[in-house]
Amino acid sequence: MENIITSKFFNSIILLTVIGEFFLPWILGRYYEGYDNKTMAMSALGNPQSPVHVIYNSWLIWLGSFLTFVAVAYFFITRTDHTILSVLLLISMGTFAVGAGLISGIFHVNENKDIVTAASKIHGTGAAIGFMAFLIFPLLNGILAFKQENTVFGVICLISFVLALIFFICFIMGDKEQFQNTMLRYEGMWERLALLSMYSPLAYKAIHNLLS
Repeated sequence: MENIITSKFFNSIILLTVIGEFFLPWILGRYYEGYDNKTMAMSALGNPQSPVHVIYNSWLIWLGSFLTFVAVAYFFITRTDHTILSVLLLISMGTFAVGAGLISGIFHVNENKDIVTAASKIHGTGAAIGFMAFLIFPLLNGILAFKQENTVFGVICLISFVLALIFFICFIMGDKEQFQNTMLRYEGMWERLALLSMYSPLAYKAIHNLLS
């Protein structure tokens, strides 16, 4: 398993997946009339009325499947020396992979937020739980890095956690009516910045392994 984690191919796929998480919605948004990357959440691309919903939902299923594998792989190489942290990291990334990936790809939101269906409720619950679980991913990586005496990576992870928390709060508040005339209305931007911060430890590891 360790050979897989350190392989150039595996880390290239991780890095391309992280890049794709942001690049693909930006591209797909150009083919969805009325979609605004700054103000609209990425999940809107997967609603049944979206002309790109098949592509985006397929992407979410791929993302969830691959990140589940990544979470399990990292668990196996860290469980011996840091059992509790390895379990928490597995839960953090695994929950995000299933909730914000697989479940969100299968169950879709509606174009109009006021229309609530069973599918949109499942999507919303899965995505919310997944995001909240992944929010602590940088923090857990930071603690693990300090235990391994990797100070630079530890500091990067802690900064990423603080930024992720700030951006995630802005993302949640951006959906509220009273903030529609403020900077917080850019819900899509805050979501992407929060995700970028959460993904930072994973991207850092991938780049480090590719360059080593």
